[in-house]
Amino acid sequence: MPAPLPSASPSPATPARRVIPLAPTGAAGRGSTCGTATKGGCGSGSSAGLPQHIRDRVHDHPCYSAEAHHHFARMHVAVAPGCNIQCNYCNRKYDCANESRPGVVSEKLTPELAAKKVLAVAARIPQLSVVGVAGPGDALAIPERTFRTFELIKEAAPDIRLCLSTNGLALPDHVERIKALGVDHVTITINMIDPEVGAHIYPWIFFDHKRRRGLEAARILHERQMLGLEMLVAADVLVKVNSVMIPGINDRHLAEVNEAVKSRGAFLHNIMPLISDPAHGTHFGLTGQRGPTPAELKALQDACEGEMQMMRHCRQCRADAVGMLGEDRGAEFTSQNIDAMAAGVDAAAVAESRAAYRSFVERERADQIEAADAARSQLSTTAETRLVAVATKGSGRINQHFGHAEEFQVYEVSATGAKFVGHRKVSLYCQGGYDDDEALPGIVEALAGCGAVFVAKIGHCPRKDLATAGIVAVEDYAHEYIEASLIDWFAKSVAGAATIAA
Repeated sequence: MPAPLPSASPSPATPARRVIPLAPTGAAGRGSTCGTATKGGCGSGSSAGLPQHIRDRVHDHPCYSAEAHHHFARMHVAVAPGCNIQCNYCNRKYDCANESRPGVVSEKLTPELAAKKVLAVAARIPQLSVVGVAGPGDALAIPERTFRTFELIKEAAPDIRLCLSTNGLALPDHVERIKALGVDHVTITINMIDPEVGAHIYPWIFFDHKRRRGLEAARILHERQMLGLEMLVAADVLVKVNSVMIPGINDRHLAEVNEAVKSRGAFLHNIMPLISDPAHGTHFGLTGQRGPTPAELKALQDACEGEMQMMRHCRQCRADAVGMLGEDRGAEFTSQNIDAMAAGVDAAAVAESRAAYRSFVERERADQIEAADAARSQLSTTAETRLVAVATKGSGRINQHFGHAEEFQVYEVSATGAKFVGHRKVSLYCQGGYDDDEALPGIVEALAGCGAVFVAKIGHCPRKDLATAGIVAVEDYAHEYIEASLIDWFAKSVAGAATIAA
């Protein structure tokens, strides 16, 4: 790669280049653990170490709080079809109902239809707490569609939070409007602060009525992203930064991005793996650019966490996603049935139902904290760290059958507690009443590095195959709280190992 250029942003100064050691590729590197405590502390996710005034603002936002994502749902409304840049990892023409990936939608909405859809979803999913515009293009490429959507949602469901995602190119022109509409959370995708790196990611941008390419395009995009970030922070809007990790292009450079956005006031950094499947028709997919392994991704996240809070629970959702993170109920709410579903909906009653659900969640969260604190009192000083997987349907509990899991949440358990560090997607083992034995090797591979998998229930055959791979299936904590259960199991395991050693 060519020698780096200095940042084009005038202030604050871009930090010096810092090289991050990445985990090795291949089977030996997958699933390895860092072995050191990171800034997230002993909480279950990225928001555990945040200042209290920020934690209060993201308390029920599933995309900004790892704790909230166990309890609350999000909704993306696809009202932004246009885009002002081209990314080598994006192809918005591709769509598959089973594909969860940014930029993918099954149908585009008008602002009016989007507001109706929000009301219909809120009536059926009381967990809904936030509605965002995340595409399928850029929320600010045709800003009036996004802003009109927010105006209508505020009228229909004023208790729902509003947020948007943007590449940042047009952001500086709209910060005042964003603030005036009460949009309290904005995500900016920032993949570089060095135009030399950016030129490998962005073929072109469309700015000031002209298509620009190469270093010029990357410099303009960088300057606009930094300016927009600074303006949002000055306006007291919470900013999360998304970065796509692209091995060999920006993987080591993302440490510099992390430092730069932290110094400008972003409070959360989400480093995501490149999705690079040739079937999607993206430039990177067609040219064979690989994505990072789970171990490489975790190593980079761990290395950056000392500088900034890391988001580990991102699912890289569709631009029309509906429901809890890790699930998508969008197919239930199509434009053909929205009018019928929205007819007769009492907005006040829907808001009351959501308020009742929030009260229930607050009691649950208080109980979870108390249970985790009680379990943590059993912990003794040890340098040991274990990576474990959990099958869960949400609510912060171990409440899913092994065969019904399409993903496993991964935690790092140590003397400081249980910390959420990511998730592993898998093929469904139970297929309509029978077991898919062909799926099991893939599941075992996905769980590489995990010493145990916590489930509500598991059959004899998969339990045996997991044991052969060195993974213990644990059913003892079925339907109990995740954190407390993992801490209790870890404390007993460490104590048992010490007794055997003695």
